[in-house]
Amino acid sequence: MRTKEERLADAERPSEEALRLHPYYRGKIQTAAKCAIRDLSDFSIWYTPGVAAPCRAIARDPELVYEYTNRANTVAIVTDGSRVLGLGNIGPEAGMPVMEGKALLFKYLGGVDAVPLCLRAQSPEDIIQTVRLIQPSYGGVNLEDISQPECFRVLDTLRADPAVEIPVFHDDQQGTATVLLAGLLNALKIVQRDIRDVRFAFIGLGAANVATLRLLMASGVEMEQVIATDSRGILHRERDDIRARQADYPDKWRVCQESNPEDRRGGIAEALRDAHVAIAFATPGPDVIQPEWVSAMASDSIVFACSNPVPEIWPWDAKEAGARIVGTGRSDFANQLNNSLGFPAIFRGALDVRARTITDEMCLAAAEEIARYGEELGLDDEHIVPTMDDLDVYPREAVAVGLKAQEQGLARVTLSREEAYRVAAGKIEEARAMISTLMREGAIAPVPEE
Repeated sequence: MRTKEERLADAERPSEEALRLHPYYRGKIQTAAKCAIRDLSDFSIWYTPGVAAPCRAIARDPELVYEYTNRANTVAIVTDGSRVLGLGNIGPEAGMPVMEGKALLFKYLGGVDAVPLCLRAQSPEDIIQTVRLIQPSYGGVNLEDISQPECFRVLDTLRADPAVEIPVFHDDQQGTATVLLAGLLNALKIVQRDIRDVRFAFIGLGAANVATLRLLMASGVEMEQVIATDSRGILHRERDDIRARQADYPDKWRVCQESNPEDRRGGIAEALRDAHVAIAFATPGPDVIQPEWVSAMASDSIVFACSNPVPEIWPWDAKEAGARIVGTGRSDFANQLNNSLGFPAIFRGALDVRARTITDEMCLAAAEEIARYGEELGLDDEHIVPTMDDLDVYPREAVAVGLKAQEQGLARVTLSREEAYRVAAGKIEEARAMISTLMREGAIAPVPEE
């Protein structure tokens, strides 16, 4: 068995490699042509004078922009850098490596062209207005790494705005919740528990856990099954600090009023006692959750410690303390519950049917498809969801999202199941083939030896 020191060294290696390779490549994305350039005379087609013809056509019928340009496959990744990963408010420039990484995942896993837009925003209104103004250039907007409660206000305002005609999605809320729900559905199959009979401990009640709670309730969970904590302890009816800010934190105040039927007080230790499932999106660990607290959970407990870059408790510590199934947000541990399984395909499906928005029902359909595919691959304690290597999960998930958008009357394009799969799989394969070709031909330099 590997020692704890060896495991910790492995956990640090991605950070060391990132510092070595980011300056080598000077970023992770670039603009590449998708049209043929046979010789310089082709620019009379792609630019002036020929380009005036599609411009006039779009002016007559604005919907043609989706046919004549790449708008239908382009997403803006919008952030103010106020809550980047587990690093906090590090600002828009420091958030850029994350947004470039996000764009790379969009392309490789979903065939979506994504552009980082890191804003020096001073208020939620700045972000809201920016999204409204950039609509003509993009088929969708992915909000990313915006602090709470501002992130709730930005998303809810834009989703409710009739003038916003493209999907606006907050990955830290909807994307994370989608993948976590998929993992939970399959973990509960393994331990043979019904989701309606499970006691949940939510450790942290920020954007990810608020959205997770919403999806869980859509799946049959009642608020009485939940105990939640924030940085000041368990949420209960006498939390006057939240009462005073209930306009900013309406979901949190609702949890105070409707959850925790035993009226428990205290902190994480008390919330975890006898819980079947712990869902942690708190602060990066380790040691935010102590092993002895996991030991006090119910038998066959499920611990999802999802903070990045370091989970609230190391998986091996949680297992040694008695947890049956452990998931984290990291790809170097078993059971990665990372939103990379969700957002590329959710947007792929939404873009392919030209959806006007991305609803909770579309996210629920995505979660169920991820879980279904994971079950087909075979479930065990260390395999509750597909991994990013199980590449068919992305077109299958995209199909589920696109069909749900059509069912809800939110799609501008109608596709059959077979057509939707063919379109999604084709786009994703094109993206991967392009990257493979650029690497093979040396247009993307090989990774240097250490």
